[in-house]
Amino acid sequence: MRVASPNVTRIGTVANLFYMQKPEGISQLVEHLFRHESAKMVATLTRIFGIEHLNLAEDVVQEALGRALQTWPYRGIPENPSAWIMRASRNLALDVIRREKVFRGKETEIARLIEAGGSSSPGVVSFSENEIADDRLRMMFVCCHPMIPPEAQVALALKTLCGFSVTEISRAFLTTEAAIAKRLTRAKQKIQEAHVPFEIPVGDELARRLDSVLHSLYLLFNEGYKASSGDKLVREELCQEAIQLTELLAQHRAGNQAKTHALLALMLLNVARTPAREDDQGNLLRLDEQDRTRWDQMMITRGTSHLRESAAGGEISEYHLQAGIAACHATSVDYEATDWARILALYDRLMELDDSPVVALNRAVAVASVDGPQAGLKAVRAIRDREKLGSYYLFYSVIGELEMRLNNREAAAEQFRKAFELAETKSERAFLLKRLQHCADGTTS
Repeated sequence: MRVASPNVTRIGTVANLFYMQKPEGISQLVEHLFRHESAKMVATLTRIFGIEHLNLAEDVVQEALGRALQTWPYRGIPENPSAWIMRASRNLALDVIRREKVFRGKETEIARLIEAGGSSSPGVVSFSENEIADDRLRMMFVCCHPMIPPEAQVALALKTLCGFSVTEISRAFLTTEAAIAKRLTRAKQKIQEAHVPFEIPVGDELARRLDSVLHSLYLLFNEGYKASSGDKLVREELCQEAIQLTELLAQHRAGNQAKTHALLALMLLNVARTPAREDDQGNLLRLDEQDRTRWDQMMITRGTSHLRESAAGGEISEYHLQAGIAACHATSVDYEATDWARILALYDRLMELDDSPVVALNRAVAVASVDGPQAGLKAVRAIRDREKLGSYYLFYSVIGELEMRLNNREAAAEQFRKAFELAETKSERAFLLKRLQHCADGTTS
């Protein structure tokens, strides 16, 4: 198994000649490796140490990443950075095993993870891709064990499998960092107390846990598709990680179900539009401003294929409905041809399954596209629990757009100002400043 993608290996090869030798560049590379490799290593070490020692597995991998940050600025980035991280993690794990009597008998298994000495291919290890993949699937289902409170299941999966920070998770849940930290602590305590087995469940137990696994992957994709903070609107590495994990789940008999394919279709159909969501300067573009020739047609074809596969069995989940909405956009030849009536009908059905304020806000946009901006504002005012959207910048941005369409420029400007104060990505803030300028100069585009 190659432990680094060709892109990561190439980064290591040229890094010392270019900017990656700088501390900030090295930090970016280590973060990239953390996102892509640490979950694999944590999952494998957790199986060897035992799930009750999840914190130890995380600490070992974190220590290896810390050593990279300390040594690479002085010694240079290794030829294969990913293999370096994994080797350091394994060596640290061996140190723990030799030191702690409770792990006696595990040394042989850890040793299997050590790369063959003298190999000309430093990325080659004894463990197979299937073994690593199964470990990650097991970890998905462990995080979603019914003994763990539902609100903590997804948070634990995002933290353990996807490398989310507490801040990122809190934004995904629209709650505080303290609340998320408490959820994570309680979840790990439950795992220890219940002696949760490190396995993929079967039967009814599988069905109960699969929903939480899919929800975790859904939130991971959402954070990538519209980042909650930072300079970039889209975090492509998170989108790809979510797609890869969902594909892994769909390929396994435990996860090869209609709703898994529906979620995968949703991801593929949305990410296909990513190349056109920003202009060359990184400015956010609305759907009607996007160059549809830049949409990834191969990705759209894959998405529609999985959407067809999701029709097996007759089950309709929220992922089916959202994928259907995404398909309406992805297959429209231009903005004017968008079937907004069908999109609104899909949102009406989605509200029957998920009447959350965010879904209701998206539905209000569809209402406005079918029946006009006044109807859209009425739909916004009718949102149940809309106070939960008080810290959600898109809530104010949507209202601002609808007020603009009604030529209520002062009201629109007030909403755009509120949205600007809450938006945290560079492109979103630039977009909102542009909308404020349009309110002042009397233009609408």
